[in-house]
Amino acid sequence: MQAAKSDIRIVPLADVTDTIAELADLLVAEWEPYYGPRGPGNAVDDLRARCNRNELPIALVALDIDNKPLGTAALKQDSVGSKPGQAPWLAALVVNPLHRGNGIGTLLVAAIETEAIRLGFTTLYISTNAADRIVQKRGWLPLDTVTSLRGPITVYRCDLHET
Repeated sequence: MQAAKSDIRIVPLADVTDTIAELADLLVAEWEPYYGPRGPGNAVDDLRARCNRNELPIALVALDIDNKPLGTAALKQDSVGSKPGQAPWLAALVVNPLHRGNGIGTLLVAAIETEAIRLGFTTLYISTNAADRIVQKRGWLPLDTVTSLRGPITVYRCDLHET
């Protein structure tokens, strides 16, 4: 069953740490070259490190009406394609494949933008090959193409404005 946008809440991961195991499975499935058994990453450790509210890294979680995690995104100091002077980054944006196409990714991107503004940032970056349509619709501008473990990805920049 698909979640309706009105039934979705975006909350800090720090408030729902009981979702870490399920979110870690989602990260492993999405980025197997990095988080899988042969990769250098540890999804659980990364998620635990993002359980902050007022300092980076911070993760947000999209929850359905039954408090089941539908996706997550992080606000981090760096990400794939980072260069000196480029920070912070919207990273680790992933939505459960069963719930894609319902606007959850857009809600997470908007929530990270709001979080960055709350923390006093004026610019935000993302490197992606999956969320291009979302960030382009929100006015993000392409800057560069870099190589990731999954191939080429585009780096985008967003100049943040309070709404």
